[in-house]
Formats: sequence, structure tokens, C-alpha cells
Amino acid sequence: MNVYDYLFKESGFLYKNFLLGNKEQLSYAKLYKESLRLARHLKETYGQQNNILLVAPNSVFFLVVYLAIMKSGNVCVPLNPAIGKRNLSMILDICQAGIAFVEESLMDDRWEPLEHVYNRIPPVKNGKNGFSLDLFNEQEFDENRMAEIIFTSGSTGEPKGVMITHKNIIANTNSIIQYLRLTGDDIMEVVLPFYYCYGLSLLHTHLKVGGSIVFNNNFMFIGQVIKDLQDYRCTGFAGVPSHFQILLRKSKSFKTTTFPALRYVTQAGGKLHEVFIREFMDSQPGIRFYVMYGQTEATARLAYLTPERLRDKTGSLGKAIPGVELKIVDDRGRTIEQPGVVGELVARGDNIMSGYMGDEEGTRQTLKNGWLHTGDLVYRDGDGFYYHTARRKEIIKAGGKRVSPKEIEEVIVSIPGVVDCSVHGVFDELLGETLKAEIVLADVQQVEIDETVIKRMCAEKLSPEKVPQIIRFTSKMVVAGTGKKIRKPNGVIPGPTDTP
Repeated sequence: MNVYDYLFKESGFLYKNFLLGNKEQLSYAKLYKESLRLARHLKETYGQQNNILLVAPNSVFFLVVYLAIMKSGNVCVPLNPAIGKRNLSMILDICQAGIAFVEESLMDDRWEPLEHVYNRIPPVKNGKNGFSLDLFNEQEFDENRMAEIIFTSGSTGEPKGVMITHKNIIANTNSIIQYLRLTGDDIMEVVLPFYYCYGLSLLHTHLKVGGSIVFNNNFMFIGQVIKDLQDYRCTGFAGVPSHFQILLRKSKSFKTTTFPALRYVTQAGGKLHEVFIREFMDSQPGIRFYVMYGQTEATARLAYLTPERLRDKTGSLGKAIPGVELKIVDDRGRTIEQPGVVGELVARGDNIMSGYMGDEEGTRQTLKNGWLHTGDLVYRDGDGFYYHTARRKEIIKAGGKRVSPKEIEEVIVSIPGVVDCSVHGVFDELLGETLKAEIVLADVQQVEIDETVIKRMCAEKLSPEKVPQIIRFTSKMVVAGTGKKIRKPNGVIPGPTDTP
């Protein structure tokens, strides 16, 4: 089945708005009609199985084009609107795209290499045979065909094209709807961009169940996010760690504001430190908090921790989502059964990508015997709950010992007034590598927090080699367009003066 038909099967002609908001609104019926009309145009004009770029913020333009590309039998390639020429050139080399839909305000010379660029949805007639479904009589449509290519950075920092099939999206959407118990009454506040798989999962799930979404494309205006949650009676909010850190420690009103309609929140896109999870539960006890884990290579989601187990299993990734199998393997690929033993997390299920476009070696290293090798080091407790320790590429060798930065960051963010902390290795003439902590404060003028306080706290709770020797304070949190924290690249960072 084409994922478009799957998503609209029950909701295509609902008499309600899918998109709510002051700037743009869009009904289910109009979204269905306009996307189908554009799909017909694309299929008649360009045929099928073309890789088509989509570059736009979350908007009506994005919604219509995204769905139309997949329905037409072509492949959607959503890109970050801030993409630079170098990365764009590499992506064009990988996917050989010649067609692009670029939101009008983003039109510039970056798109000159493409043959056909649309900056608005073209006026499309009903088609040769009127407005009918004849062109899309696809009962034999192969759901293993590619639906989209999501580009993500690999360990080299260069873009890797994750090939997602129609079957992948359908499987992951079904799983998420099941464990979040989504219905047509759900309304999601969307602050995540749709070129990010986590953001797309919100679109897929709410469209499938007949729910609604509200766009907020600038999370830095925290007050507007809080206002949206109240004004539109949002039942759900989804964020990465930085979103929750900012809400809890930058906002002066979030903890004391009541949200009668807000049923649940979800957090993915990296590990949120335990202190923030407890802070959220204590300040908003009536809101269900789901910790989730996944990767783009898994079409978004692999594991989740239920709100019921959040307090006694704080820090856990939870267990596999419906339809996914997880296990831990050692360096030789042998399954680790014993609780508490660290190894690499691997997964399999219908949501796992078909591979990296144009990268056979990368695909072979990541997909082995039907299992996705995540690159994440984890262990499992006696109850079968998984706990993340580190990414392989994030491990630092300090004082001759292997150190996970997450353990150190967890200690530092437990200090009131600390919004975030990033620990990485820098060059040291004697040790080869030493630890540097970059700390974001809610108020950089806080005199109670200084280098001595940080080092003393770390010395009390960590072994000596885990105490950062270099401390830097700032009031700004550096995040990508997805909201995810930008970490230093793999390897030793030149220092201590930070010169590249």
C-alpha cells in the first residue's frame, strides 16, 4: 500500500481542520484534494521514482507537497531550509535530484543546479480524465518502494541518505499510535521541523488517526509555545532534550502553569538527564511523560518507557515498541543475555531502513543479517529495561581510561541554575586528552556557580579522571534546527585555547 492511501484511509474527507493556527489553517478535505491534485500533475509530468527535494518550514506548502510526492510514486527528500551549498552539492550527487519544491522566501542561487524548481504549488487542472482516482489504481503498489530519503550526518559529518520505504512509515506509525493511544481527539503542538524524522512521525500519526496539529516554528519564544498549548487545548507536546531544559529552567512560568487539556508529552532525540525528568514530574504531575528512543534509520522510533515506570526506571530507554525486536551484542556480534553487561544495541522490524543511498559499505556496516546496528552502547537490567551508556563515537579516553561524557554531564546539570552541559575531550600535552565542560547557565551572572563549585561537585560524585579540568560558562545553548544539541565532532578537540 502507498503510505498516502494508508494515512488518508479513514481521514481523507473529515469535516475538520488538520492544521490549526492563526497564520495558516487547513482542512482534511482540502489537504486530501490538493495533494491528490498535485500528485496527478507530478505523475503525468515526470513519471515515477524521481527523487524530489522539498525545502520549506512547517507549512501548508510542506504538507501538500510532501504527501503529493509520495502519492505520485516519487520519492520525497525533505531538507533543512538552512542547508549550505556544500552539503546541498553532496546531496545532489548522492540522490541525483533534478526537481525541487522550495518555499518562495527561500529562493536563491543555491537551487541553480536543479532543472525544475517550484516556489509555489502550481495551478493544476483536474487531469485528462477529470478529478478521479484512475491514475492511481495501485492495488499492486509495492510497499517496499522508497517513499522518502532523510539525510542525516554520519560519523564523518557528511550527509548520509537514509532510505525509508512506504512499509517502514506504515509500521512505525502503527506502533506509535498503539503505545501512545492516539485518537482523533488528539491535538499536537509541533515545534519539531518536518525534515527531521521525529517531526515527521507527528505528522504521520495525527493524520492517520484524524487528529490535529498546531505549528510553532520558533521555540525560542517560549511564551508563545505555552500560549498555544492553552489556546488550542493541545493534548500532546513532543520535544528533544533542549526543549524540556529550556521550559524547565529558562521559562519563569511553565512550572506553575496548568494545562488542563495536555494529556502527555514525549521526549526523544537524545538522552534527557534524569534531573530534568524528575523536575518535570514534580512540577506537572498530571501530564504523562514518555521517554522515547530511536534513530532516523528506524523511521523514528525503537523503544519507549511508559509513564507508569518513569519513577522506578528513571534513566532507562524502556523496552521495544510494538513490532520491534531489540537485543545487545558484543564486539563479535554474539548476543549478550546477562543483565548489566554493556554491548551494542541492535534492532529489527518492519520500520528499519532499506539502507543508505549510494553507500553500500555504510549499509553493510549498519545492517547485518537483518539487524540494525545502532552504534549505541547499552545494558539491560533484570526486568528487561534498557539503559543507554554512550555512543561509541562519544567515548573519551582521559587519563588512560575510557570515559562517557553523559555520566559527567548528569552530575553537573543536577546543580540548580544549570540549563545544560556538554563535556568533550581537548588536547593535553601530558595526558594526551583532558576533559572540558561547557556549561549553560540560566543566568550567567549567578555568582553561586563558579569553576570551584563545579569541580567540587564532580570530585564528590565521580572518580578523579572524570573531573573536568577546563570549565567554560555561557548563557546560550547551541542547537541545530531540529532543537538537538550540537556536539563536538569525534576525536580530540585541539585545546586548551580552542584553536582549530
